[in-house]
Amino acid sequence: MATKVVAARQQNGRINFGKINLASAYPDLLEIQIKSFQEFFQLETTPDNRANEGLYRVFQENFPISDARNIFVLEFLDYFIDPPRYTIEECMQRGLTYSVPLKAKLRLSCNDEEHVDFQTIVQDVFLGNIPYMTPKGTFVINGAERVIVSQLHRSPGVFFSQSFHPNGTKIYSARVIPFKGAWMEFATDINAVMYSYIDRKKKFPVTTLLRAIGYDSDKQILDLFGLAEEIKANKKSLSAAVGRKLAARVLRKWVEDFVDEDTGEVVSIERNEIILERDIVLEEEHIDHILDAEVETIILQRADIEADYSIIYNTLQKDVSSSELEAVQHIYRQLRGTDPPDEETARGIIDKLFFSDKRYNLGEVGRYKINRKLDLKTDPETLILTKEDIIEIVRYLVSLTNQMAELDDIDHLSNRRVRTVGEQLYAQFGVGLARMARTIRERMNVRDNEVFTPIDLINARTLSSVINSFFGTSQLSQFLDQTNPLSEITHKRRISALGPGGLSRERAGFEVRDVHYSHYGRLCTIETPEGPNIGLISTLCVHAKVNKMGFLETPYRKVLDGKIDMKTEAEYLSAEGEDYRRIAQANSQIDDKGVFLSERIKCREHGDFPVLSPPEVEYMDVAPNQIVGVSASLIPFLENDDANRALMGSNMQRQAVPLLRPSAPVVGTGLEGTVAQDSRMLINAEGEGVVEYVDADSIIIKYDRTDEDQLVSFEDNLVTYRLTKFMRTNQGTCINLKPIVQKGQRVTKGMILCDGYATEKGELALGQNLKVAFMPWKGYNFEDAIVLSERVVREDIFTSIHIEHFEMDVRDTKLGEEELTNDIPNVSEDATKDLDENGIIRIGAWVEESDILIGK
Repeated sequence: MATKVVAARQQNGRINFGKINLASAYPDLLEIQIKSFQEFFQLETTPDNRANEGLYRVFQENFPISDARNIFVLEFLDYFIDPPRYTIEECMQRGLTYSVPLKAKLRLSCNDEEHVDFQTIVQDVFLGNIPYMTPKGTFVINGAERVIVSQLHRSPGVFFSQSFHPNGTKIYSARVIPFKGAWMEFATDINAVMYSYIDRKKKFPVTTLLRAIGYDSDKQILDLFGLAEEIKANKKSLSAAVGRKLAARVLRKWVEDFVDEDTGEVVSIERNEIILERDIVLEEEHIDHILDAEVETIILQRADIEADYSIIYNTLQKDVSSSELEAVQHIYRQLRGTDPPDEETARGIIDKLFFSDKRYNLGEVGRYKINRKLDLKTDPETLILTKEDIIEIVRYLVSLTNQMAELDDIDHLSNRRVRTVGEQLYAQFGVGLARMARTIRERMNVRDNEVFTPIDLINARTLSSVINSFFGTSQLSQFLDQTNPLSEITHKRRISALGPGGLSRERAGFEVRDVHYSHYGRLCTIETPEGPNIGLISTLCVHAKVNKMGFLETPYRKVLDGKIDMKTEAEYLSAEGEDYRRIAQANSQIDDKGVFLSERIKCREHGDFPVLSPPEVEYMDVAPNQIVGVSASLIPFLENDDANRALMGSNMQRQAVPLLRPSAPVVGTGLEGTVAQDSRMLINAEGEGVVEYVDADSIIIKYDRTDEDQLVSFEDNLVTYRLTKFMRTNQGTCINLKPIVQKGQRVTKGMILCDGYATEKGELALGQNLKVAFMPWKGYNFEDAIVLSERVVREDIFTSIHIEHFEMDVRDTKLGEEELTNDIPNVSEDATKDLDENGIIRIGAWVEESDILIGK
């Protein structure tokens, strides 16, 4: 019998009374979680086309692995995952982790010709079960849903700051923060001398560091900054230079021969004697000393320099070293506290710390930030420090002391970046695979004369234990707040400044917690906790995205010659890209063609609010709610609320429990449907079709498909959707989906098929539309008391279902075994009437407060 086709029902018909149309569609609200995880695994990409990032990059960094004598080599070819053993629902019921087996294709080869019997082996090796993200952006760990919160931390790169000495002198400092490796700092002191610090150990003059990296003479160091003027050491030139300062020491050099007592050979050694120190003003009487020393040239301080470079001269004055070897030996002593065993070890210390890609890595972000700050053209692939970086940092610090450069604002979002779930997993896999590499090397060294395979070398538990401890114990792996769909989405979009490598509550001052002008459109200025975490935990704004580098971006419409570009997509700008741009508000009046109607327009520019004419405007906001997050965007007429109460309202919406009969708000903001849709809790139609069957548990839809589609596809036209029934959430609330389509109804692509879990007709429904009177009523509603009508209680308007899970242990004690029984002493028969013979309450019994559930 043919199914009668019914016309599609109208979902909640919203009328938009807003004066401003949305210029840019809302992005997927869970993109920050799902996209980051997909980019980490890159499972959709073929092995040849994978980008050098995420899991692929971790393998590339740790392989190939060879033994101590370089006989055996284990190479990485590819990785893949097998399907999960259990479904998400099975894992939640059985208390298991929803994970996938990770396998790697490895090749073991032998370079030694003596091992004739050893053949090159290629094998698929199991590396462990790795927790896998569900389509909702969560992880199921031991049966409970968890979420990895994104972390906001200080970006790698170079940062310039200023502090004040107790005597009032300004002290400038530069800090180079790498992705991995030792920190390098530069700072001036009250005597205008610049020092270097490596890993916060003892300081040494910055010129010592410059000598150590290859600029060993005073003249070379001064030439870097254009400070040296070299003149010939003859009577005429010296007489003309009287009254000027020396820029470098005048040294008398000679060679002495002495006999080596052990070998009897004659050995020549070069000696130095200081004739005149740096910074001395050249006098007439010095000329004879210089001529007697038989030096060819002397170096004077240049007189035509506008900026004050005395800091370089002062630093040279403090520098005890006068050659590259002395410099590296001095640095070695400062870092290790002992003399270097030989010259090579001394020279190697700086190379190993900063110029070796094994020990030091700025990361792509660090290199990008250094290039931008110091205006360098260094190759973005160069992830170690270069000599140019160090010279430019010193040069920038000198400019700072001359008030010719800008300091960095550490709270600006161009200096703070987001570590999403993918990057956090990258760090954990790095730790796990490095441990695995160590054990593989040890096993290779032991099994010298045996024939073995890649499987024999690898212990799968190494990687699994690191990953599982991260998901189970990390501060950023949190028990999902599942009270309602809004609390779920907000938890997944949360940005925390706490956690490993971040701030701590105790150390975080007021500046870090405060709202910064660069937060506009990126971090919600309203939604944050009220307790000790205030300002340290924030939420992404509705339109905000995280770019490839990890910086937060927000969209703007381009404005050209006073006219908004209506055709092209909104342009996403980072906090750095937005600085010094003139941006108009979203509520600026424009006509249908995008031309401003007003002569003077309120704008934003670098934390200031100028009023400009239309041709001066460069960009325009896309929406008025661009400045706030999802929770605050759900409050109608938010602009009339006090900021503190709006903060409380945003936080309290997340505490609303799903009601028995949800009701969508009469007055909404237009975001209700997006939140319900992006929570991934509801079921949507996959295409055009007709509902064939509906009951409380399932919906069957027959989709329209052409004969061609049916030929090339193995899937049936009929698709069955199972509805979630009475499922307990982490917070004990209840998910119970109910169908909202009828048999024979026609469905279109994306149409919502069910309701429930605080949604009605595909829209978020956290409360009820009640008529409320603000008035006193015989003192019954004094302070925070509320008077309810009887109908509200009788009709279960605010009734919600909660599912509780109770467990009881039956122990074997010293007095004997405990037993479950319905025969409990000193309890009335009425209290135990619903207990079965084992003392456990029967299914379907109505229980009230203080009723017995289990008798023991």
